[in-house]
Amino acid sequence: MRALFIGGTGTISMGIVKRLSEDPIWEVYLLNRGNRKSEVPSSVKQIIADIGDEEDVKKKLDGMTFDVISDFIAFDVSAVERDYRIFNGKTKQYIFISSASAYNKPAASYVITEGTTLANPYWEYSRNKIACEEFLLDKYRKEGFHVTIVRPSHTYDERHIPLGVHGNKGFYQVIRRMQQGKPVIIQGDGSSLWTLTFNSDFAIGFTGLMGNRHAIGEAFQITGDEVLTWDQIYSTIADALCVDLKPYHVSSEFLGDVGEKYGYDFRGSLLGDKAVSVTFDNSKLKKLVPQMTTNVPFHKGARIALDYVLSHPGEYEEDPEFDAFCDNVINALEKAKEELSLS
Repeated sequence: MRALFIGGTGTISMGIVKRLSEDPIWEVYLLNRGNRKSEVPSSVKQIIADIGDEEDVKKKLDGMTFDVISDFIAFDVSAVERDYRIFNGKTKQYIFISSASAYNKPAASYVITEGTTLANPYWEYSRNKIACEEFLLDKYRKEGFHVTIVRPSHTYDERHIPLGVHGNKGFYQVIRRMQQGKPVIIQGDGSSLWTLTFNSDFAIGFTGLMGNRHAIGEAFQITGDEVLTWDQIYSTIADALCVDLKPYHVSSEFLGDVGEKYGYDFRGSLLGDKAVSVTFDNSKLKKLVPQMTTNVPFHKGARIALDYVLSHPGEYEEDPEFDAFCDNVINALEKAKEELSLS
């Protein structure tokens, strides 16, 4: 069987590519610009192209067909419209990577199923994913375009530490604050529930849907089974660093309002996603992929990631602007507490 992935070297997709590269049933192709070519397994074939250049892509794929095509870098309707123009008639299954952030926040129930309403007034990213789903399902219903929708939640790999609050340069500055004994901001009171999924576990669920006729025209959320509070997530990271966690809890709404002035979209990423307790009912996925389970719990995944991060410091950039933002927020709230206590 033959699969084509657009992108294929990101956090989610690399786990899938590595898993399929060890499966003799699959012949795997990546279409991307070749920027991480050295990290791709040797058995994987690469097509160097920019997906935005439709004519060049059509030439390079001329005469080729695939059992599965998935675009890991499609974030708005124009991207899936382009994919439909290019790939209609070239694949038996197009898998769209949507997002669990597309579910209504807050939902009527903290237990999320594929039937939970899709709506997100806080985050344009999520609304764009919803619009992509609607376009593709319309093509399935009216024209028989074989689409499968996949909704990941918070997926990470050995290069990334999953956090709730960080700056525009990523998680690294929060790790540095922990190492320096400084307080770190955690949204809300730290007790809301969250699910983290290591990319090799996600790959089990995803590859189980590839070529599966029962997945056509359907949506599936793919997450691990482990549920943690945000305080537990940060405490696990601190334990792996062998430091004491100094949590500083800040309202998500406050962070959304103040962060906007500093260029941080906490309103979208928190109020539209991470601030709300959610757990995922994966029974629909497990009916098709019964082997889907959590093989890498977070206490293990955090150590795998930190081992990589701390041994590759040159790959990560400190973020003094976010560091100052954290100090300013904490100092301002402490000052407010002091003034109110004296009034």
